[in-house]
Amino acid sequence: MKKVELFTDGACSGNPGPGGWGAILRYNGVEKELSGGEANTTNNRMELCAVIFGLKALKEPCEVVLYSDSQYVCNALTLGWAKKWRANNWMRNKKEPALNPELWSELLDLCDRHRVEVNWVKGHAGHPENERCDRLAVAQSKRFSR
Repeated sequence: MKKVELFTDGACSGNPGPGGWGAILRYNGVEKELSGGEANTTNNRMELCAVIFGLKALKEPCEVVLYSDSQYVCNALTLGWAKKWRANNWMRNKKEPALNPELWSELLDLCDRHRVEVNWVKGHAGHPENERCDRLAVAQSKRFSR
């Protein structure tokens, strides 16, 4: 399997409000930047979209080293929360539905296709790729701020 690095970030102005996501894929020293956004969304949705679109851009199963500043994404994957939510019909507990089930479902399917190692990085702390992803995400959110 090819080993790929994936750096991601999401941004939202208002939460909910206009949002954007950014991702950088790196393989063999070659980088590809991806970004997108929505007019009315949340920061968590944009964090998820960054990872989803990064993984969807891979043409074959890969070993992916993911770097995200989203504890929501990192904890749900590494601590098994998202798999538990899916097993419980997208309920966090007996009374609370899990948010963003369609995105989590897609992300879990992608994680089944790829071997994903999740790494949390502190946001806005000078991590070069995280800062670039943040700039991509903010630029996209501004496109939808009209």
